[in-house]
Amino acid sequence: MKKTLVLVSAILMGTGLFAQIGPGWGIKAGLNYNGNGDYFNSAEQAFENPDRNTGLHVGVWGKLGNRLYFRPELVYTSTSSGYNEGDLKIQKLDAPMLVGAKIIGPLHAFAGPSFQLLLNTEFDGNDFDDVENDLTVGLNLGAGVNLGNFGIDLRYERGFSENEVNFINSNITTLDGDRVDTRPDQLILSFSLKL
Repeated sequence: MKKTLVLVSAILMGTGLFAQIGPGWGIKAGLNYNGNGDYFNSAEQAFENPDRNTGLHVGVWGKLGNRLYFRPELVYTSTSSGYNEGDLKIQKLDAPMLVGAKIIGPLHAFAGPSFQLLLNTEFDGNDFDDVENDLTVGLNLGAGVNLGNFGIDLRYERGFSENEVNFINSNITTLDGDRVDTRPDQLILSFSLKL
């Protein structure tokens, strides 16, 4: 009985130590795997060229609440999508507005809209028309683990509306002819630190 009580106490104390406590703010950074348009087709190509559809992000976050929380973030994201003719590179500012809840111990889940402002879009050696919309809205859905002030989360992001780049005088052949969809469709792995 005494061993069981010690074991239960140790588990409860360990869970309390590993759960990020209360409101605060911090920094985050990580890796993105993205596709433009057909995500699963892009994922298939990633096995052939794993460095083609990767990117990175860095930013800040805040958190209000404890068991149920609101977590706004401001994140600079740089992605690259590989095509036979070259790479489509996109730099943007993301502002996810996440609502989350602790599930058990250090595990939490979250979801919410993400507002994206395209800063720069370029394709190797090709001119293109303006992107239809510089400001778009997407959805983030994910889960994470907080270990003290350190956190790891994995999320899926998808844009809600179509947003295409039209190329002029190019030899690019995609499924849509000379258009490439710039909607984010990503798996995002983030590492965060509460300050």
